[in-house]
Amino acid sequence: MNVIEEHESEVRSYCRSWPTTFDRAVGSVMWNTDGERYIDFFAGAGALNYGHNDPDLKKALMDYLAGDGVVHSLDMFTKAKADFLRTFDEVVLTPRGLDYKVQFPGPTGTNAVEAALKLARKVKGREQIVSFTNAFHGMTLGSLAVTGNSMKRGGAGIPLAHTTPMPFCNYMEEGSGLTYFESLLADSGSGLDLPAAVIVETVQGEGGINVASYEWLRRLSELCRDNDILLIIDDIQMGCGRTGPFFSFEPAGITPDIVTLSKSISGYGFPMALTLLRPELDVWEPGEHNGTFRGHNPAFITGAAGLRKYWSDDVLTTEVEAKTKLIEGAMLSIVSTTPGTDTRGRGFAQGLVFEDPDKASAVVKACFERHLLLETSGPESEVVKAMPALTITEAELNEGLDILAASVAEVMGTGADVDVPTDEAVTS
Repeated sequence: MNVIEEHESEVRSYCRSWPTTFDRAVGSVMWNTDGERYIDFFAGAGALNYGHNDPDLKKALMDYLAGDGVVHSLDMFTKAKADFLRTFDEVVLTPRGLDYKVQFPGPTGTNAVEAALKLARKVKGREQIVSFTNAFHGMTLGSLAVTGNSMKRGGAGIPLAHTTPMPFCNYMEEGSGLTYFESLLADSGSGLDLPAAVIVETVQGEGGINVASYEWLRRLSELCRDNDILLIIDDIQMGCGRTGPFFSFEPAGITPDIVTLSKSISGYGFPMALTLLRPELDVWEPGEHNGTFRGHNPAFITGAAGLRKYWSDDVLTTEVEAKTKLIEGAMLSIVSTTPGTDTRGRGFAQGLVFEDPDKASAVVKACFERHLLLETSGPESEVVKAMPALTITEAELNEGLDILAASVAEVMGTGADVDVPTDEAVTS
């Protein structure tokens, strides 16, 4: 038993799937303490869209710290915060015609969701929130109330009230879920209180890489607008370019009332979260929603550097679109030769779906043994979830996809067990 197993709580999870001790990481490669090399198709669950230790972001951070820049400041004025806000407006908001106010609610995604729900209820003076089947929005009580997973909900230990789940896109017959929602809103006898807000992910990452069509999202947006309901898009995992554009909802042509961002917004894996809100919704009293760590200046530094490096032009988006075709092609090739599987996804969030959930877990284990890191998702952990860094090289991407194909072949018995070598001698 190592020191972590001896002292850390049993709640730990990822280390159970990947039983090795990691020491270094650069880009899309991690090394353990024995110098063994692993391709990373996990990317910090979407917190490392630009990979590990991006050199330009690291330099900006180290220069800031070397100059004794302010690290902790709650919500005081700091030069780092001003630079981040200016950059976010110039690089992200203004080019997209968006004028959101930016709230720093706390350092994690669930903090951003809690702020969004609390604000929506305050603005509308209503308690009810509508969420969707298989949604995941966080592990604190408000976020859990709009999360679908029964195991995670059960961990709350108390009733999770004032929310109503609706069918996500394609959960039922195409379009019927929103028809059902619309019918409930129109019927005074339905028992559904008029919601303050609807919260939705455009692609459900933890829920199994379930993809909402753009048409479905547009119809949902119209339904909210017509019924005086705020639309909250949770872009915590799918934002910052994960599906191609900076915001995952952009291709749908909708403008949410509130947007939550976290994970890769710091650019470096630092804790950071934003709740974006239309200016007229900014009805907070000073200090009404606060927290000790809502102004982490090192995250402002790397976040601004990441925005300038990757979002001042469309180079990254174009590269993601091109490499997405490689991932989709590899997934389709696996499915074409592997009964009991299917694939779904958008951009750099792709899933390999197994009719037998045990097979998905076995594939993840086989991938780890070949030095590829990825995880499962879905209500039964039936989906092998591939989420590489957006900056992964084509060679690394193909290497990881080859390992995935070999692992599926081994587990499913659909071909020879291809031995895909990993170059443990490769260093940064």
